[in-house]
Amino acid sequence: MGVSENYKSIIQEIGSIRPERPPVLIAVSKYQPQAKVRDGLAGGVLHFGENRVQEGSEKFKDLGIAGKDFILHHIGPVQSSHIRKYPGIFSYVHGLGSKKILEELLSRMEREKWELKYFLQVNLTGEDSKSGFSKEDAISLLKNKSDLFGEYCKLEGLMTMGPSSGDPEITRTVFRELANIRKEFLPEGKLSMGMSGDYRIAIEEGSDYLRIGTAIFGERE
Repeated sequence: MGVSENYKSIIQEIGSIRPERPPVLIAVSKYQPQAKVRDGLAGGVLHFGENRVQEGSEKFKDLGIAGKDFILHHIGPVQSSHIRKYPGIFSYVHGLGSKKILEELLSRMEREKWELKYFLQVNLTGEDSKSGFSKEDAISLLKNKSDLFGEYCKLEGLMTMGPSSGDPEITRTVFRELANIRKEFLPEGKLSMGMSGDYRIAIEEGSDYLRIGTAIFGERE
């Protein structure tokens, strides 16, 4: 099936698993050609995910107006070199895992007057290969929310990734733990969790945003 068909199939599946309050489906288009993005747009995809700022900018700059024809999410770890390029391109970032970077992000969006929503990434598997705050550091930040909001930059919620092993029991434990942190420390926040291999578990555990690439676009070319 093509991109549009895959997207619609997953939307239907989401509705069958959780018809009430279905999560937002982000089609992760990183490393995929613009032709597939156009196919997705034609099929109703609104939210796209990219993890390389330059690639995302070049791929989407002539496809419409960010925030109107599509909404672009940055899904990789947030780095200092990325932040100055966000205005005019990205509306969300899903991988903020450093207090220093958070301060830079708040300051830059204020200066550029660009509205941006972000997710704190929490590393709940303890794997060195994954970025993010430890559980303890994330909770410490959430206890003082005044440091997490700017006039133009808003904390949307919490993000995490399942274990690299793909073990479904561990994955469910990780997703449930993030949901519990949200419930206690950020009840108004959203959850960004679930990718191609574990999105069904994420839906069951209350995710508000799914980041799905391969299951929509197929293998990278």
